[in-house]
Amino acid sequence: MQLPFPVAEEDDPQVLEQGRLLFAGETTFVKGVVAMDGLPPPDRMEVCFAGRSNVGKSTLINALTGMKALARASNTPGRTQEINFFTAAESHYLVDLPGYGFANAPVPVVEKWQRLLKQYLSGRQTLRRAFVLIDARHGVKKVDEEILSLLDSSAVTFQAVLTKADKVKEKEREKVLNQVRTALSKHPAAYPEIVVTSSEKGWGIPTLRAIIATLE
Repeated sequence: MQLPFPVAEEDDPQVLEQGRLLFAGETTFVKGVVAMDGLPPPDRMEVCFAGRSNVGKSTLINALTGMKALARASNTPGRTQEINFFTAAESHYLVDLPGYGFANAPVPVVEKWQRLLKQYLSGRQTLRRAFVLIDARHGVKKVDEEILSLLDSSAVTFQAVLTKADKVKEKEREKVLNQVRTALSKHPAAYPEIVVTSSEKGWGIPTLRAIIATLE
């Protein structure tokens, strides 16, 4: 029987090549945005990466683009306090959203960028998919439910991406996957496939590139 929310399989070589080509050129940082009026023009397809603080968003973006220092990774939760825009092949924006949940910043600062996050998700017409990153060691937490519900209400299709999958044994990973499936089943905006990744080992990176390259 087909599982609900199966793990995305590696695509055929032609589709994987589309993904490789999208990220083969230089990926460029465009700007960090702290208010809606600072957003770049909505003139190309856009995908965004959301996740609780320190889930590995910056590291995943670096792995996708093959550029180690493109998105700043930090061991300090909550370092990304802006919406960071990058171009890929002049046809896509990759958007690194501020981490939600615990953040090493004053409460008013946290509230300000959480508000910006909500405005962005609700109002960006060119946004084709949100990738919600879930730590393979922990699964979906209560703080993730807020963003999943927000994506439902914003009618933004989102896809769960398990990060740091190499940090857990296969048996534990299956338990976490089942917990994630149960959580996703309550959200109508959830895309019915999970991508399992490890930025360190390269797992799932070609698959995720292909998914982004073939979105319409």
